[in-house]
Amino acid sequence: MAVKKKAKTGKKKVARKIQGKKPAAKKAAGTDPKRVAAILAGLDAAYPDATCELNYSNAFQLLIATILSAQCTDVRVNQVTQELFKKYTKPEDFAYASPAELEKEIRPTGFFRNKTKSIMGASKGVIEKFGGEVPRTMEEILTLPGVARKTGNVVLGTAYGITSGVVVDTHVIRLSRRLDLTRNDDPKRIEQDLMRVIPENKWIKFSHQLIWHGRRVCAARKPKCAECNLESLCYSKDKTV
Repeated sequence: MAVKKKAKTGKKKVARKIQGKKPAAKKAAGTDPKRVAAILAGLDAAYPDATCELNYSNAFQLLIATILSAQCTDVRVNQVTQELFKKYTKPEDFAYASPAELEKEIRPTGFFRNKTKSIMGASKGVIEKFGGEVPRTMEEILTLPGVARKTGNVVLGTAYGITSGVVVDTHVIRLSRRLDLTRNDDPKRIEQDLMRVIPENKWIKFSHQLIWHGRRVCAARKPKCAECNLESLCYSKDKTV
């Protein structure tokens, strides 16, 4: 009996020892504060005036434009909203519009049926929950139909100057991974990673700068590495130099 007890105890000790040697989760290697500061300095030098490239006159228009920008270029959205905002001037106009007519007007932005539902739902939410004004907190803005963190961060940061997080779009996902600031694929986790390594007072501008850099230099298929002032700091395997 004593031998059996000793054997069981030994197995437990071995099991604990094995469990204690689980490999640690992979972390981005490029998040050293000095390296991050150098990246931010490079972005400041290249894009000191970077801002949202969607055209808008108020927070509500920016909300609508941002919903339309999903899977669509800002250039195309601006073309559509140039006429759209002349016809639909307030939340009530969108909330109680003819769905078929609105679908036709925003069709060039793609996914027009889902976007129509989101726009009408968000507009009704702004009217019914917030008295016609786009809310100023992430918790409140996320209660609007069709609004996720990306849209919330764009509106709060750009329209109100409220630092609530980091905008994570396709450009930010690609560049933050190429620069090894994150090794995640999920936008929520990428945002959390970036919020940990980027100073909070830089969150709003950093998003715009990375988006500008992605559009102008660090393209998805063929990045212009020879023109990139971050090339010496970049760990990407996609380099063209």
